[in-house]
Amino acid sequence: MPDSKTLFEKLWERHVVADYKSSVLLYIDKHLVNEVTSPQAFDGIRAAGRKLWRASSVVATADHNIPTLNRRQGMHDRAAQEQLQALEENCSQFDLTYFSLNDPRQGILHVVAPELGDTLPGTTIACGDSHTTTHGAFAALAFGVGTSDIEQVLATQTLTVPKLKSLRVDIEGTLPAGVYAKDVALGFIREFGTDCAVGHVLEFAGSVVSGLSMEARMTLCNMATEAGARAGLIAVDDTTINYLQGRPLAPTGEQWTAAVAYWKTLRSDPGARYDKVLRFNVDTLTPQVTWGTTPAMSVGINESIPSLASFSDPAARKAAENALKYMGLTGGTPIRSLRLDKIFIGSCTNSRIEDLRVAAGIVEGKKVAANIRQALIVPGSGLVKKQAESEGLDKIFINAGFEWRDAGCSMCLGMNNDRLSDGERCASTSNRNFEGRQGHGGRSHLVSPALAAASAIAGHFCLPGEY
Repeated sequence: MPDSKTLFEKLWERHVVADYKSSVLLYIDKHLVNEVTSPQAFDGIRAAGRKLWRASSVVATADHNIPTLNRRQGMHDRAAQEQLQALEENCSQFDLTYFSLNDPRQGILHVVAPELGDTLPGTTIACGDSHTTTHGAFAALAFGVGTSDIEQVLATQTLTVPKLKSLRVDIEGTLPAGVYAKDVALGFIREFGTDCAVGHVLEFAGSVVSGLSMEARMTLCNMATEAGARAGLIAVDDTTINYLQGRPLAPTGEQWTAAVAYWKTLRSDPGARYDKVLRFNVDTLTPQVTWGTTPAMSVGINESIPSLASFSDPAARKAAENALKYMGLTGGTPIRSLRLDKIFIGSCTNSRIEDLRVAAGIVEGKKVAANIRQALIVPGSGLVKKQAESEGLDKIFINAGFEWRDAGCSMCLGMNNDRLSDGERCASTSNRNFEGRQGHGGRSHLVSPALAAASAIAGHFCLPGEY
């Protein structure tokens, strides 16, 4: 159909301010700001004597390097303290919405904004964090940006973005028992690679996606950047609308009615054309565990770590060789046999209430294995923590031997006191397993909350009920 448009095209065209040959100037509706990537941007604003174009569009909270334990004792090092202080001073000077460490709404930005209803369909969002793709679960065009981009958005409410292509990923089949959105993301990246979506906006579609909760959709879009995508998208449906209704910052009254009418148009039209289409079937997908140093290096729970001989491409074989060396692994080893040192359930990928409920249901009445040196549960926000405590999930975790922490990015990226030591092996619900990501020399295995919880009880990778 000649007038048919993709969801990406609809969002893109609605926000273009100026169209250049190789890029466009996009209007940005919402700007999320953290303590790590924003200080230089604010310094640039001050140095140029500029004002913020629309301060009301900015929401800020510290999340990356804040402590998740004993916060009253202060930050863990001077640099972290200076970043936190800079964020607080900048928010005060420019009169920005800021959730301090004592605010119950504080947490990881990609958890905070959606749960408050601050992430809305049809909007554009910028944040100095690559996992801003999370917000695409709401049919929002959301970009992770650099410090110079942050300054541009603060000063002009616009962002210069290169021309992007469209990629549709149809996910079909029936999710097997014990397989979650995290497994779908890892399985997809394993099959198509970490560069399959470079230069594209990735739209997840298909019957599996339609059946996912909003929290699971956020997990899927969170991982879109690990496939190389500049943004991830999922169309609006009743699940989206029902999630947003009644959220503190969502529209109300007549504005809600008008918003819903518009939101329902935020889906790709029949006959819309994409630059690329991929199909992924989940019928035979099993819970995934990464063995290497990219999210594409994963195997099913019943599989073994691949041998170097299984890689026909020389570059892939060399990458696998380096990964095995760093991870201290040997090809052919069953993934189930790996003994673990630490467990981390948290991050902007898997720290929402749904994730914690799944994990708590698995560990209830059991104990963390003796070889697990530390098992962390880090809620994605103060509101998630409060909800979990009202349901008694905290007591389940504590009784099982987990540490119950305050909200923050925590061990996802090792910028705070929650990190791996050299050689420690961790089952992690975060999004990246790069070398040193969770601490110098740390060995990270990406898994779902269900698999992480079960593995904490067993002391090695396993499925629930196999302890």
